[in-house]
Amino acid sequence: MLLDVDGTLIDSNYLHTLAWSRALIDIGEWAPMNAIHRSVGMGGDQLVAHLLGKPRDEASAAWRTRYEELSCDARAFPFARELVERLRDSGLKVAFATSSPSDLLQTAMQKVGVEGLVDAATTADDVASSKPDPAVFEVAMQSADIDPEFAIAVGDSVWDVRAARAAGIACVGVESGGFSRHELSEEGAIAVYKDVEQLWRQLSTSPLARLAHG
Repeated sequence: MLLDVDGTLIDSNYLHTLAWSRALIDIGEWAPMNAIHRSVGMGGDQLVAHLLGKPRDEASAAWRTRYEELSCDARAFPFARELVERLRDSGLKVAFATSSPSDLLQTAMQKVGVEGLVDAATTADDVASSKPDPAVFEVAMQSADIDPEFAIAVGDSVWDVRAARAAGIACVGVESGGFSRHELSEEGAIAVYKDVEQLWRQLSTSPLARLAHG
């Protein structure tokens, strides 16, 4: 199992939206918040150029400053820890695969309470290009010794689905990041759930259970 973090396990996507909005203003740029939100899930290396049509190297540092002002408001989604525990109890390897920096992942893991429960974690610091590039998922599978033929990703954005598809693996979507069931399904998600709690409650009939039993 390859799990995204922001918007999937922790409720942080709208905090990232606000942080990026303020960061762009700080460097003399602007993008509407709805467009920013639609880009959350990409790493900063992809998001800024996607929004502005050009890179701005100073944007990521400005975003980091602004996100740190807001990060205390990020909370784990209900049943995020229980989902990870149940996946592990099912005999599945679990790896985190996120476009966030490594130290923010550590903070997120503490919020979810899953330190020591994952086999590997890959962040933006470990790859040259973040989602929707497949590298985050590919490196996570290598780190956790996961066979791509028996891997499923869980994510909240179309960028997760695209990255998973490019890595040759299936993706299950959750709507908790702000992308709809229709959007995630149209992008190629093999199943979509409201959030990780619904996924946890319906795990025995989900694609994840079929993987465990396979």
